[in-house]
Amino acid sequence: MTDTIADMLTRIRNAVAVKKPEVVLPFSKVKFNIAKILEQENYVGAVTKVKEGSFDVLRIQLKYTDQGPAIRHIRRISKPGQRIYVSGKELPRILSGYGTAIISTSSGVMTNKQAAKQNIGGEFVCEIW
Repeated sequence: MTDTIADMLTRIRNAVAVKKPEVVLPFSKVKFNIAKILEQENYVGAVTKVKEGSFDVLRIQLKYTDQGPAIRHIRRISKPGQRIYVSGKELPRILSGYGTAIISTSSGVMTNKQAAKQNIGGEFVCEIW
């Protein structure tokens, strides 16, 4: 598999579609940081790193409301075949500020709002609302 982040987002999208309570996927630092951002932005519940056998896995609790899932849309933007980079001045606004863009910067993975405060750009990883 060449794109583990796209795999993570697809697993989350599929689990939300069938109303699963949680998603379990292989652990990596980048996926953990993206999941922590989703937790801070209240798109998912608890995010934990768990040791299962000889491997670490990432366990993400999904969040639902009376209106449906907290995650309505999640999409990978920058792909291995076509990387998309944005500068600090041209950071994307998702859904007029109601959605979130996740940016991988030299200072770590962060939301578009955090990157705008620091005026730094980077790789436009995904968008979510």
